[in-house]
Order: sequence, then structure tokens, then C-alpha cells
Amino acid sequence: MSAKVIDGKAIAETLRARIAIEAAKLIKDHGVTPGLTVVIVGDDPASQVYVRSKVKQTAEAGLNSTEHKLPADTSEADLLALIAKLNADPSVHGILVQLPLPKQIDAERVIQAIDPAKDVDGFHPINVGRLNAGLDSLVPCTPQGCVLLAKTIHPDLTGMNAVVLGRSNIVGKPVAALLIQESATVTIAHSKTRDLKQVCRAADLLVVAVGRPEMVKGDWIKPGATVIDVGINRVPGAEGKTRLVGDVDYAEAAEVAGAITPVPGGVGPMTIACLLANTLKAAALAAGHEPPKF
Repeated sequence: MSAKVIDGKAIAETLRARIAIEAAKLIKDHGVTPGLTVVIVGDDPASQVYVRSKVKQTAEAGLNSTEHKLPADTSEADLLALIAKLNADPSVHGILVQLPLPKQIDAERVIQAIDPAKDVDGFHPINVGRLNAGLDSLVPCTPQGCVLLAKTIHPDLTGMNAVVLGRSNIVGKPVAALLIQESATVTIAHSKTRDLKQVCRAADLLVVAVGRPEMVKGDWIKPGATVIDVGINRVPGAEGKTRLVGDVDYAEAAEVAGAITPVPGGVGPMTIACLLANTLKAAALAAGHEPPKF
């Protein structure tokens, strides 16, 4: 048995095409062009690559894209002043401050300074609270992408036994909240969970976000289960090069699972597509219109 590969790249491309159609409609019918502003502080190479990709895909979907590159020694006060300016700018519908931030800046304070209606990362405590209360909100992009990928295999997640391995505020907790909204039966597991392997093996849907390379082995997976691997880890490869692997041992898992996301090419592309969907939603709401559903 070999698992069906969940092609995040192709699914994200389809989602971006739908976003482009909806964005064009918003521009034509209401004269509103969704605008995303990305703020990057310092020159972390991984962040630079990610931001370039975001800016390119934003423009390709017909959204306005602006970027603020600030030096690594930028003060917290200067960054907060820029956010206040962006909050007040009606042409900016989404504000994304690229993490990590330099050590002189308190990331939590920065996240809380962003207008919740423009918080396309879904990290503001108001959006976190609304998500957990089952109210409409801007939802973190990676968890949103995980659920959309799972739904390409199981359009209805009602009653499924879902296990989320990882309890971070960025992925684990929000993905669990979204799965509860889909009426799945959700267990959050983590490094302190007893009989962790058995807990994972009971899952019909296993979402793994622990940041440990290839931790989840084939015998952790229920035969036929759907596996969503959020991990992205660099490990030594051949000839001194590094290679990217997930938190799941893909070769082993693919022999047991019914469907699985690869790394790279699984969850990653969906994160940016969902960021664009959030920007479009924020723009529609700001203009007083019903946002499209994806």
C-alpha cells in the first residue's frame, strides 16, 4: 500500500486562482483593491526568501503588495509607530510583521499593536479568542491550510478522530480549534503525553507540528489514516548539502497512511495562499461586503 500524496502546491494554485477571481470582482464591483503590507526587520535569510515569495504571489493574485524593510537595529518604538501608521491607512487591509524579530523588540507587543481587523496572521489575542469561541475571525494561515488539505481527502470531517501533535499558539492550538469547528473529535498530544505513539495511532486524521525531524514513524500511524505534516526541518544530506524533511518519517509513513502531505510541497504553499485569502476577506469586510468562502 502506498499513500495518496496530497499535492499542496497544486491545491494552493487552485485556491490562488479563485482568490484572483474574487479580488477582480471586488475591484470591479466595489472599487476596492485588497492591500497587503509585509514588514520585515533585519536580514534573516529564510525570512527574506519567504517575504519575496509572499510579495510575488500577492501581486500575481491581483492584490496590492507593499513591503517595509527595516534595519536589524530598528527600535521597538519605531516599529510600533509604523504599525500605527499602517493601521490608519485605508488602502492597507492586511498587515503582516515577519517573525522572528530582533531581540530588542517584544514580538507579543508588536502583534497586539496590529488592528485585529488587519491581522492577516490571525495572531492577535482578539482573533485567537474569537476562533476559540467559534466566532468568525481572521484565522492563522498554516492551520487554515492544514484543514483545507485534509478536506480534499475528507470533505466532511464530522466525527473523525483527529489527533494534533503539538500545542503551539501558531499551529497546534488553532488547528485543534478549527477541527472542533468542523465537528471532529480532537485530541491535542505533545511531548508529555503518555503512550504518545498509541494516541497518534488512534487517529483517522493526524496533524503533526512538533519541529522534530522525522519523529513520527510508520508504526505511529493507523493504517489508512490521513497525515498532515507541518514540520519543515533542515538536516544533513548527501555531499555536505542539507535537505528538507518534515516531522514525519515520510518513507515509512507513506507505506501505512491512506494520504499524506510531502515536505516540501505540502502545507507550505497553502500558508501563503491562505494569507491571500485572509487579505481578501479583510478587504471585503472593511468595505462592508460579505467575504467569499473558500
